[in-house]
Amino acid sequence: MRQPTSAVLKMEVTKDPTLQEILVALSFALDLTEGAVPGHAIRCSLLGMRIALEAGVSRYDLPDLYHASLLKDVGCSSNSARFCAIVGGDDRAIKAGAKLSDWTKSIQDPATMKMLWKEVLPGAPAWRKAARLARMAITQQTNNRQVIEIRCDRGATIVRKLGLPNPVVLGVRHLDEHWDGGGYPDGLKKHDIPLISRLMLVAQHLDAFGMERGEQAAIDSLKERAGRWYDPSLVRAAQSLHKRDWLFQHCRASDPIEQAKAAILQAHPGGQTILSAPDIDNLCETFAWVVDAKSPFTFRHSVGVMDAAMAIGNTLGLSPQRMQVLRRAALLHDVGKLGISNTILDKPTRLTDEEFTLVKSHPRMSQEILGHIDAFQEIAVLAGEHHEKLDGSGYPNRLRAEDLSLESRLLAVADIYGALSEDRPYRAGLSPAQIQGIMDRDIPMKLDPVCYDALRSVMDDLAAANRTIQHIPDTSWSPEQGAYTDNYSEAYI
Repeated sequence: MRQPTSAVLKMEVTKDPTLQEILVALSFALDLTEGAVPGHAIRCSLLGMRIALEAGVSRYDLPDLYHASLLKDVGCSSNSARFCAIVGGDDRAIKAGAKLSDWTKSIQDPATMKMLWKEVLPGAPAWRKAARLARMAITQQTNNRQVIEIRCDRGATIVRKLGLPNPVVLGVRHLDEHWDGGGYPDGLKKHDIPLISRLMLVAQHLDAFGMERGEQAAIDSLKERAGRWYDPSLVRAAQSLHKRDWLFQHCRASDPIEQAKAAILQAHPGGQTILSAPDIDNLCETFAWVVDAKSPFTFRHSVGVMDAAMAIGNTLGLSPQRMQVLRRAALLHDVGKLGISNTILDKPTRLTDEEFTLVKSHPRMSQEILGHIDAFQEIAVLAGEHHEKLDGSGYPNRLRAEDLSLESRLLAVADIYGALSEDRPYRAGLSPAQIQGIMDRDIPMKLDPVCYDALRSVMDDLAAANRTIQHIPDTSWSPEQGAYTDNYSEAYI
């Protein structure tokens, strides 16, 4: 059955979204960033709360653990480009593999070495792979500190912006501290590490290993690292739960993800938090930061698209209610791009057909993620349509003019303007005259002429505002720089 498009969707919000509902939904986006099995953050929250109760943790601490677990990876998009600089390969695959390795050991297990050989400089000659791996070994401690500090500091900043309590902020910041002091960012030991951080690290291990290697492997490897990485008392609590077959309930690889989602929405220990409209707007803007941090070339793309969409909407006289929907959709339209490797997003040369196919999946991922929020159904559809064209040549669903609402057409125009005005790996940002020269080709067959005329009337003001923002992209990750290729379709990704 075909899903409703923006032209026919009649959205009636019957209840306000809760903080928990939005965080659960957006945690799926954070899972994408880490290359994790979908539902990772949800399962970590369930696992962490069960272990906490078994270990005798006060119930007053559980709401903070709940929120911190859903947001534990909120800073991870900010180190994706740096991971690519280090390995010359897929940041998501390396991050997923790192969760299964004990990188504190000088000699890695065969599975980790096999993963590294595959993912480091893929397609390169063996001697180049070996040289890169040797360099990684020499600089391992520095690299670990850099990527973890970036992640932890950015994560704490984002959690603080959301207005969550300080224990949640500190829990996220110290996620990668180890019981023996060998972790990061501050080398804290034992009970100096926040309890929330200790619980989340154990839960993260259990889910990563449980999904990939099975429950018993998760427990066995957890025991092996007890007293080094993990608080021994929490490891014992996890073992006790596992013996009673309670630890992994709804958290097994064979369990439908909807079970874990339903369980976590029902499990919040402090009750549901109804959000005001300004709170929802702040949350949308904050997650736009997360999306834009994925690449140095999109450091404010979502906010820039929102600025353009608001300027066009005001020019067209949209109502405050429609402007609110449009603003939130613009901020979150690219949330699915967290599932695209930086080797593609930051590639300085033309994308291969296979790479461009992956890029074209991101609107669908955006719609799926936002669709988990009942009150965001229209926002989800708009996000899923932002690369559609009036003549059916867009993606992912090749919709046509009759399928697309005014807001959808407007967002498509704003997104293209934003992409062309920003620096990309293969070119500098374009001037208003250059942008008009390109976009004129698509009027009226592909892009809505009314929305485009409104954009042209505000384009100089938008360009002037953009010039006040200084930013120099960091392209040092790229293993090989290539010449700029004028690829029109890729300019819009």
